[in-house]
Amino acid sequence: MLSSRIGILGGGQLGLMLLQAAVDWNLDIHVLDPDAEAPCRKIAPHFTQGSLQDFDTVYRFGKELDIITIEIEKVNVEALEALEKEGKKVYPQPSVIRQIQDKRIQKQFYADKQLPTAEFILTEDRQDVSNHISFLPAFHKLGKDGYDGRGVQRLTSAADLDKAFDKPGLLEKAVPFEKELAVIVARNADGQLETFPTVEMVFHPEHNLVEYLFAPAEISEQIDLKAQHIARKTAEAFGIVGLLAVELFLTHQGEVLINEVAPRPHNSGHHTIRANATSQYEQHWRAILNLPLGSTLAYGPSAMVNLLGEEGYEGPAVYQGMEKLLATPEVFPFLYWKAITKPFRKMGHITIMDADLASLKAKADFVRSSIKVISHKTK
Repeated sequence: MLSSRIGILGGGQLGLMLLQAAVDWNLDIHVLDPDAEAPCRKIAPHFTQGSLQDFDTVYRFGKELDIITIEIEKVNVEALEALEKEGKKVYPQPSVIRQIQDKRIQKQFYADKQLPTAEFILTEDRQDVSNHISFLPAFHKLGKDGYDGRGVQRLTSAADLDKAFDKPGLLEKAVPFEKELAVIVARNADGQLETFPTVEMVFHPEHNLVEYLFAPAEISEQIDLKAQHIARKTAEAFGIVGLLAVELFLTHQGEVLINEVAPRPHNSGHHTIRANATSQYEQHWRAILNLPLGSTLAYGPSAMVNLLGEEGYEGPAVYQGMEKLLATPEVFPFLYWKAITKPFRKMGHITIMDADLASLKAKADFVRSSIKVISHKTK
């Protein structure tokens, strides 16, 4: 299997880190991305520029490969289904991608499989949303094409109806929660399953992007076992081969509810490159190559800070504070080879480790205030 020709749909930062893990095993990787300057472009052994959503482009790309995987869900599933029928191994399976691509189908899947999730109502358009004022406060989510916080609006009352999407979506009850958690599960074709330790995520209050996370999450053993169990059940219900990132809400009542899932490496697992015996990226290769899954042992407490483009700057990226960062023990920056910064664009991440959780949090605060991505051009 290690000699297989493997394709990745998507050449962004997740693809970049998959490539970095693939180098260790001398894997023959081919990347398709619409951006000629995608992060993967400079180090991919084989790079093709082309649309991820065009049937013919995706089909032609996969035709000469043995295994096809993704680093983003917004891909042409029909082309992947055609390739699968011709005997190509497509992981995650097209049927899984199709279910997860549409949040309406995804949410209904949890209800049908009796997996815990917040109460929801499927909606067809803005007018339909107006029929459910009594359900508010709720989050209105686009069924398709929402990504990195886009496609989600909080509706508190009838006064917010103009914010509702005029497309098929869902209203998800706003659940008061104590923490946002995530568990990454790996599953290979033989059904072997491994989970990474539960992490705690902190989101940007306006842009719905993960600002930073801590691992392990500060939760009780009982809650941790519940989160791990739900994540495993969810991966088994989908029957996924590859990685599944399961984002969860911990309510004030001690309930653990599924928010959303991603069938690929995920922002909540970046820290595993340094902090765990096996990174999520190596684990993904192990899973789709149907190899024994690696140990997810954590070496100690860790944190991950997302490096986002500063507000007010757009242009060639300048990293301020790198020297201060590199002078700090057990701090590991990962930059994404994105030449242009924009406000809140993901430009990299920093993994932080420390033997003591309190020291780790202090170090994370120091890191967050020490480095900024700006440009000599202002927006």
